[in-house]
Amino acid sequence: MKGLILAGGKGTRLYPLTFTSAKQLIPVANKPVLFRVIEAIREAGVGEIGIVVGDTAEEIRQAVGLGNRWGVDITYIHQDAPLGLAHAVKISRDFLGDDRFVMFLGDNVIQGGISPLIAQFAQSDWNSQIVLTRVQHPERYGVAELSDDGRIVQLVEKPKNPPSDLALVGIYMFDHHVFEAVENIQPSWRGELEITDAIQWLVTAGYRVYPYVHQGWWIDTGKMEDLLEANGLVLEEMQHVVDGYVDRDSQVGHHVTIERGAEIINSVVRGPAAIGRNTRLVNSYVGPYTSIYHEVTITNSEIERSIVLENSRISDIPARIQDSLIGRWVVIERSPMKPKAHKLMLGDYSQVGILNGAA
Repeated sequence: MKGLILAGGKGTRLYPLTFTSAKQLIPVANKPVLFRVIEAIREAGVGEIGIVVGDTAEEIRQAVGLGNRWGVDITYIHQDAPLGLAHAVKISRDFLGDDRFVMFLGDNVIQGGISPLIAQFAQSDWNSQIVLTRVQHPERYGVAELSDDGRIVQLVEKPKNPPSDLALVGIYMFDHHVFEAVENIQPSWRGELEITDAIQWLVTAGYRVYPYVHQGWWIDTGKMEDLLEANGLVLEEMQHVVDGYVDRDSQVGHHVTIERGAEIINSVVRGPAAIGRNTRLVNSYVGPYTSIYHEVTITNSEIERSIVLENSRISDIPARIQDSLIGRWVVIERSPMKPKAHKLMLGDYSQVGILNGAA
């Protein structure tokens, strides 16, 4: 089998963070989501992976390379415009050939990996396998309706009146018949070739499409709230190791990772939490469900249930920062200037919450 990862989306729901950066490279528990997807496919025994890229292709190439660090071979496939998941399959035909393959959205995080699913599909005579999970708002997803005996009746993309609460989670397995499907469907009202339409075509044409209902958690990390939730879930499950320096005046709780080169000085870190390489905490508090990435400095401040990306600096903030996603090279500091005022320089689509005189 081969792997196909879709990483060409613009990430509009994460603006302004993704104006210039790939959403798939935002870290969850201090590891980019795209890296987690590659690892999941590799752990399933798949060594050839194609990555469909778009406007952020160069950044993804620089971060991922040729796949050497994971022991896989990476091929990049350029998609000129986000014309749908089925279109991504269509343009990947030269790479995929007639091999069976697993397709994984590059911004999804799933509990438990996909090794059992891929092994099950590889040993079967199914033409396709789709992964479903129950969600609270099925109208936001592609939705499957199953018969009483578990067969697929229909699939609908973002229906106004969902026929069920079973959403497609962004993991699909196909054989070469999917190319016949994508050639026989038309663009949807969104102007995209929908993968739900391609799968429906396979079902209608009599091909064997097997639905698997995933019982664990799954998160599409397309929004800040989803990223924070995924960050907390992964932090709870990961094996934690302290490789950095912790001075005797600091308190580091259980389930805390402190990477090599990090320094914790007169500070408190409560887990689950992750502190990245060469990050420095001084006279500060880092609360549960927080990931601080590499080369960050936090001084005289408190932060909880948040993600801070690399090379940022937070200092002398009087109120606790929480439920926040802070980008790269960000500076958050208390200004000594008078008169007291909030002085801000914000990009398009930024969000700032101010309460009781503190930002």
